[in-house]
Amino acid sequence: MVDVGSKEETDRRARARAIVRMSPETAALVAAGDAPKGDVLGTARLAGIQAAKRTGELIPLAHPLPLTFVDVEVEIDPSGTVTIFGEARTTAKTGVEMEALTACTVAALTVYDMVKGVERGVTIGEVTLLEKTGGKHDWKRDA
Repeated sequence: MVDVGSKEETDRRARARAIVRMSPETAALVAAGDAPKGDVLGTARLAGIQAAKRTGELIPLAHPLPLTFVDVEVEIDPSGTVTIFGEARTTAKTGVEMEALTACTVAALTVYDMVKGVERGVTIGEVTLLEKTGGKHDWKRDA
């Protein structure tokens, strides 16, 4: 792990996004809450939050952080695109980018798991950091 002992504690925030693609029919099941395994969105949201809290255990060189906030939001486009947004916040000596990315990734995997019985061709696409604040530099992805 990187030594962050001499760094100053600051308020830190990160937002990330994951894209899941499926057929419009499967997306409609997800939106209606009618998937065979139940409430896909609620389950994916909880899975993402739980994963963010365990990032330090999952990513070998990530620092365990005292998270002050984690959220996962999901948007469904009727064309079949499910967009997952993850946000993490802390006051610490290192950032929460990995927590936001982990939240999105595990939420996306949960969506896949919950609809694979309906459609095997679902794909998990781009997982990307959107922005981070705190520490020495703020950063935001260009549109």
